[in-house]
Amino acid sequence: MKDFKDKVALITGSAHGFGKVLAIESAKRGMKLALADVDESALTETVKQASDLGAEVISIPTDVTEETAVDHMVQTTKDKYGRIDLLINSAGVAVPGPIWELPTRDWDWILHADLLSQVYALKRVIPIMRQQEGHADILNVASMAGLVSSPLMPAYYATKFAVVGMTEAVEYDLQAAKANVGMHVFCPAFVHTDLQHSENHRPAAYTNTDDPYYSSDTFKQGQAFAEKDITTGMPLDKIPDIVFGALERDDFYILSHPGMNPAIVARAQSIPTGKGPDLAALAPFLEKTHDA
Repeated sequence: MKDFKDKVALITGSAHGFGKVLAIESAKRGMKLALADVDESALTETVKQASDLGAEVISIPTDVTEETAVDHMVQTTKDKYGRIDLLINSAGVAVPGPIWELPTRDWDWILHADLLSQVYALKRVIPIMRQQEGHADILNVASMAGLVSSPLMPAYYATKFAVVGMTEAVEYDLQAAKANVGMHVFCPAFVHTDLQHSENHRPAAYTNTDDPYYSSDTFKQGQAFAEKDITTGMPLDKIPDIVFGALERDDFYILSHPGMNPAIVARAQSIPTGKGPDLAALAPFLEKTHDA
């Protein structure tokens, strides 16, 4: 997409982190906005900031883990603007813990929040985009965790690898259908977002404070790890230029941390050889995940 002015952007997770800064950048570029998030009070602030920049904007409080809520979000956007030119699937959460300790409800939560929410949106938005005139784009927010794995968060890696693979497959399907819709997947390493506060946005359906895991050392250490690595990550204000520059170039894979590129290559090269994960070999690359 080269020209954003007067185009319609639907953005999930727009109260915090990537979704928020991309919403503000969309407003600066003259887009019409439909902003969605489960955190209604914080969403109101994003809407105000976008409106103060002169953008036409609607607020759609949405729990993207619920398919009917995503249906409502998409229909509300279509009813208001008549079209959707840019969909940014930014909503997501992170949960720490090895597979032998992590409660299965956390798998349910992260699969719905990070993967199925995107499935719900793609299922509804792609038909709209295919029927309207002009080019449209879809950006799925994944993570470097969708390209290179490491310890501590198997549920997070599972969803992010799934998002990358799904986005690739959807791009093939759109090409086969000769649809004027472009797919993009954003795979950042550590950025100073709000991801470490995922627990503040956990829906009641996935909550059980009586589970001993949430008072365990494993859970507490995972939370501390997230706080340290996210708050010392790349400044969030660098993200809009990275993402919108990539959209203008029509890049499919959008990366943020060049220091991780050798790890991506090393993983790909190890697959045909049969060589498995090597924590010692990965360690030097993990040190570079905060590089600008």
